[in-house]
Amino acid sequence: MIGFDLTDEQMTYMRAAREFAETQMKPYAAELDRREDAFFDWNIVHRFAEADLLGLPIPSEYGGPGVDCLTEAIIAEELGAGCAGITVVAGSTWLAVISIMLVGNDEQKARYLPRICGKDGRLAALASTETEAGSDIAGMRTLATRKGGTYILNGRKHYITNAGLADFYVVFATTDPSKRHAGINAFIVDGDSRGLSIGRIEDKMGLRASRNAELILEDVEVPAENLLGEEGTGFLVLMQTLDTSRPSLGAISVGLARAAFEAALAHARRRVQYGRPLIQNQGVSFMLADMATDIDAARLLTWRAAWLTDRGMDSTRASSMSKVNATETAERVCSKAMELLGAIGYSKDLPLEKLLRDAKAMSIYEGANLIQRIIISSAL
Repeated sequence: MIGFDLTDEQMTYMRAAREFAETQMKPYAAELDRREDAFFDWNIVHRFAEADLLGLPIPSEYGGPGVDCLTEAIIAEELGAGCAGITVVAGSTWLAVISIMLVGNDEQKARYLPRICGKDGRLAALASTETEAGSDIAGMRTLATRKGGTYILNGRKHYITNAGLADFYVVFATTDPSKRHAGINAFIVDGDSRGLSIGRIEDKMGLRASRNAELILEDVEVPAENLLGEEGTGFLVLMQTLDTSRPSLGAISVGLARAAFEAALAHARRRVQYGRPLIQNQGVSFMLADMATDIDAARLLTWRAAWLTDRGMDSTRASSMSKVNATETAERVCSKAMELLGAIGYSKDLPLEKLLRDAKAMSIYEGANLIQRIIISSAL
């Protein structure tokens, strides 16, 4: 049976996340958006930790809230409406955590998952992208060489969210580039490992409250027991992780779109032109109707993907659909909202121009939308 009633627990999480976004994110969003690239505000991370938002998917036995994928998506929407840039700091931590939860053994889970659940605000990160291995992930060149009881990692990862900030990383490297997919492995790498450093910090158009930087690995020794899953299964680990996480990314985009829509709706009700509020003009009211419809459709696709994931059903196509639809809805709604507000919408006095810049990045994150269309069409 299909139902759209949220549980009491989900409603409680929704209300708490909305209040957190309003009081702990929105007041700082513009300031963090204007930050210098090398600066990172740990205060917001500590607020996330105090609110138990960094370890959302982590089970209670390891100290986390242990929310399911749908509840995580509900929370992510509220946080995305507060500030997508701030939210992806937590979202990238969820991404690394999901990898460990999916294939980590008991010892790995017990050693790493509780670190994220403390009140001291520790982050995690997932590192897979390289200059020549973004969409073509099988083309990665970061090399893992087995030497006795350790792996030696050498290479450079690019555009890594939380690089230089994470307590630990889930790093993808290949033991043999000629094997492509079959040579990829996943490793848990401690953030204070010798030979691990950051290079260039990206100067980005949007999502400026988060840090993306180059992660450099120079003869980084990783104990063999930090291999995630079986050797040669890293590509599958990454794909399963992204399938699980994409509904949350879609939900962040829904929240972002909702923030833009609410700003446009309030303006249309308040602004008087030709003797009546803008919303009484059919052209404007139809724009708002389309925006509201698109947001609802994106939310439902996101919830369906999360629902399938929670039930252990095949969610690959649904996750890609939700990601494509929600991220492109966010960009479209933000653009229309700016058009409706006119010059004031283009000004930095209002958050719309920031929302539009943030929205553009979401279609690139966690697999560009062109790649998602390949995934979707291959499943048809």
